[in-house]
Amino acid sequence: MISGLLLAAGAGRRMGTPKALVDDWLVRAVAVLREGGCDDVTVVLGAAADEARALLPVDQRVVVAEDWDEGMGASLRVGLEALEQDVEAAVVHLVDLPDVGADVIARVVSTGSDSGLARAAYHGVPGHPVLIGRDHWSGVIEAAVGDQGARGYLKTHDVRLVECGDLAGGHDVDRR
Repeated sequence: MISGLLLAAGAGRRMGTPKALVDDWLVRAVAVLREGGCDDVTVVLGAAADEARALLPVDQRVVVAEDWDEGMGASLRVGLEALEQDVEAAVVHLVDLPDVGADVIARVVSTGSDSGLARAAYHGVPGHPVLIGRDHWSGVIEAAVGDQGARGYLKTHDVRLVECGDLAGGHDVDRR
């Protein structure tokens, strides 16, 4: 079982509003994960959690990172800890990547990796989504501090880069 893990907890300071509240990004990102091959999706909210939750279907699984203002690391830790025991891998995606579609998710999921770690790359530059096998979760949780997320952990492990530059740009959007 592969679970989508959508990180959408930040305040979006440069954007001027939490990115989970921008246009249809939140709902679209959940759909992209489902259409890309994730068996279920867990959304991690933080800033403006109540407003963001109201945008989602009532049956959408949501967890709140109470310490969201610490950075992406807090969201990643809370999200991985919330996943069900039968989940073999998580596809970590960010709400502020509106040009990343289900085709990118599907390519990362289908390519996978013997190491249990794979990530999208855009013209050779590593980006999101990132596939993290369960065997790596404890190490990622331990390493996820501040706004680094899994970056430090991924630098020290064998990660398969999955080229997706033909499908999307993979750039996070920080300004309207």
